[in-house]
Amino acid sequence: MKNMEKHHRFSLWYVLIAIWGVLLLNNLIVTSYGPKNLPYSEFLTRLQAGDITEVSITGDVIAGAMKATGKDGENDATQEFVTRRVDTDLSNELAKHNVVFRAQPESTFLRDILSWIVPILLFFGIWYFMMQRLNPGQGVMAFGKNKARVYAEKDIETRFSDVAGCDEAKTELEEIVDYLKTPERFQRLGGQMPKGVLLVGPPGTGKTLLARAVAGEAQVPFFSISGSEFVEMFVGVGAARVRELFVQAKEKAPCIIFIDELDAIGKSRSGAIVGGHDEREQTLNQLLVEMDGFDPRVGVIIMAATNRPETLDPALLRAGRFDRQVLVDRPDVIGREQILRVHAKKVALAPEVDLSIIARKTPGFSGADLANAINEAALLAARKDKDAVGMDDLEEAVDRIMGGLEKKNRVINPQEKKVVAYHEAGHAIVATFTPGADAVHKISIVPRGIGALGWTQQLPTEDRYLMTQTELLGKIDVLLGGRAAERLVFGDVSTGAHNDLQRATDIAMAMVTEYGMGQTLGQATYPRQNRPVFLSADQSGLAGREYSEATAARVDAEVKTILETAYERVTALLTGHMAVLDRVAGELLEREVLDETEFKALLGDAPPTAAA
Repeated sequence: MKNMEKHHRFSLWYVLIAIWGVLLLNNLIVTSYGPKNLPYSEFLTRLQAGDITEVSITGDVIAGAMKATGKDGENDATQEFVTRRVDTDLSNELAKHNVVFRAQPESTFLRDILSWIVPILLFFGIWYFMMQRLNPGQGVMAFGKNKARVYAEKDIETRFSDVAGCDEAKTELEEIVDYLKTPERFQRLGGQMPKGVLLVGPPGTGKTLLARAVAGEAQVPFFSISGSEFVEMFVGVGAARVRELFVQAKEKAPCIIFIDELDAIGKSRSGAIVGGHDEREQTLNQLLVEMDGFDPRVGVIIMAATNRPETLDPALLRAGRFDRQVLVDRPDVIGREQILRVHAKKVALAPEVDLSIIARKTPGFSGADLANAINEAALLAARKDKDAVGMDDLEEAVDRIMGGLEKKNRVINPQEKKVVAYHEAGHAIVATFTPGADAVHKISIVPRGIGALGWTQQLPTEDRYLMTQTELLGKIDVLLGGRAAERLVFGDVSTGAHNDLQRATDIAMAMVTEYGMGQTLGQATYPRQNRPVFLSADQSGLAGREYSEATAARVDAEVKTILETAYERVTALLTGHMAVLDRVAGELLEREVLDETEFKALLGDAPPTAAA
């Protein structure tokens, strides 16, 4: 059952108000019912009058009883009093007036209690109260407890029907569901299910969603925890949490344990600090021991997800641990359309919306990107007070995700705007007349994102998984088209081609060092060390090379040759289409945005083939 309790935040003001109330109540009680605080001068006067009946002297404090005077002036009662004496010759006066008096030794016991024990008790009371007000698992004594979120089978509403775009992965995991439902079907032949299933793939492809769908289909409890939640500042906490997690899982078997971001604790130990006191390494060792120690017939399936499988320790991936790896890759065009339809159920779409067109315009998008596109389109439609999300809203949302937010209010002087127009027109024309280049979908000189002053959007006509040498050279040509157009028209170049040059250099370097498409290394390759599988190279934080300085100099020379040859080729192409370049740039200056149809109309009769 879902936790519907309302948690209140602890506030120190509660304790301060309580202390103030206790002190106020104590003062009222003492004032109302305690002994009367009598000035010493009045005490002497009452003594001379014979109203004092009994006293007790402790140090300089005099406490006793005296005759109380009623409203009618008659002595009708006695009243306790307390005062402090000033002189020391008091015993004679007391004896003279026949007052019973006695001296008592001064005791410091009560004072010690009030000054030491009471503050200590108050401190521990506040501490205990704070610990009770914290959420379960957050107390000081709960560091060793695991922080896994446990979902009962009836609380998991995710099913395979809620997951789209990864049919192959779902097929692999359906076997896990069948085993959790009917384990005897597999055990009768002596077979055993894999202890661990590792979901690998780029960020946002639905690995966590798939794990929840497996638990939802199998109707078993689901333990979900992130790898970073195992490790704390205290040594041994991570290992203790792993032990407790497996103990709880065995009690609720059959069930699923899901560890998200496994690379947080499962990185290779080859580069670890020498010694056994590394907390992350202890946590990993305990996880390996637990995976070896439990009986697979119990029905506990361990699932984990990561986008950095190349960094995992080999001991995790051997047979008997995470011995089944399921790839959850970015969806193809069919998968993207299925994902869009799943998320589109939550919004009101206009009748003219064709999600297949949006799917073709979003190559490389993950499931999270597509969900974000639907949400952005709904927000845009709501901002325009529409009753339904239209096709223009969806296209604008995709453009925002791919290129960034439009900054129409940014003021650009006319000369810079003209440079940007020719720059983007150069990209578009080179893309049109270069074989193998992706088709131009949209050209814009409206600033977008952080630093982009213009944008030429190219979309492939189909999903591609291989690229030829000609196509890679075509990409370099398109990237250099903006710089070449600036040089031809203005006789000078600007800083606007910075990102283009960087990307072109990366492609040329990869052709020489990784793809074996150069002359310097021949068929040998020297890829970047520990290149990430699902993340871009600049996200890995790793660099380095495995070849000599002499080879590096030859590689740099060949990369420079590739770029210079491509620049000459692009310059010749644009020189042969200067009329088209002027026409497209002029239209951009007037309209700021050109779509695919408008751009093709400006090409005229020029055939879309390479010029030189």
